[in-house]
Amino acid sequence: MINVAVLGAAGRMGQTVVRAVDAAEDMTLVAALDADDDVTAAAGAKAHVAIDFTVPSSTEANVHALIDAGIHAVVGTTGWTPESIARVEEHLKERPDLGVLIAPNFALGAVLAMRLSAAAARYFESVEVVELHHPDKVDAPSGTAVHTARGIAAARRAAGVAPSPDATAHDPDGARGALIDDVRVHAVRLRGLVAHEEILFGNPGEQFTIRTDSFDRVSFMPGVLLGVREVQMHTGLTVGLDKYMEF
Repeated sequence: MINVAVLGAAGRMGQTVVRAVDAAEDMTLVAALDADDDVTAAAGAKAHVAIDFTVPSSTEANVHALIDAGIHAVVGTTGWTPESIARVEEHLKERPDLGVLIAPNFALGAVLAMRLSAAAARYFESVEVVELHHPDKVDAPSGTAVHTARGIAAARRAAGVAPSPDATAHDPDGARGALIDDVRVHAVRLRGLVAHEEILFGNPGEQFTIRTDSFDRVSFMPGVLLGVREVQMHTGLTVGLDKYMEF
């Protein structure tokens, strides 16, 4: 049995995670901690793995505390930067027995969309990313969209593909969206949405669209449980659930 602690257990995602862990036959929920609770309580509860679905302002500190406590971490909270990821990677050198998974998205469809978009990126002249979420989401663009854009950009650079053509010379209000590694990313916040992403590719006379939709938070649970089961076998830092999947 895997002893699991959930951080951010009172939130919408946290509540869903608690139910999923409770229902998993190979896991035992040993701690359900609110965002303001002491993270070290997970160690007192003898947790093997902690799942973090808190808020961007606290998630890095939580991960460092879990590393110090000797607990593997599966992190779904977004807002990570290259600098914060590098700090976690450096910290893990002190604990080579531990694994940390930071996943921009746990929905299996979203993971597949990110992989497929990176594979398709070299074949199209233009590409843009649109992410759509509920208006209670605190960060924009989403971690999924940022991860998608960076994967696309890396694939295009490796293939020698130029940035998407864009003649825009005047955009004082930012209508063209954020530019992440030369890939345009647009964020929509609309009541009634949960989590959605479109990756739009274009060539002369052709358009190719990859879309993934999560209509309920339960869609993330198979990926979360996969992360919990795998993280102890992957020491060091892993970014992206796809690293634990076979393609």
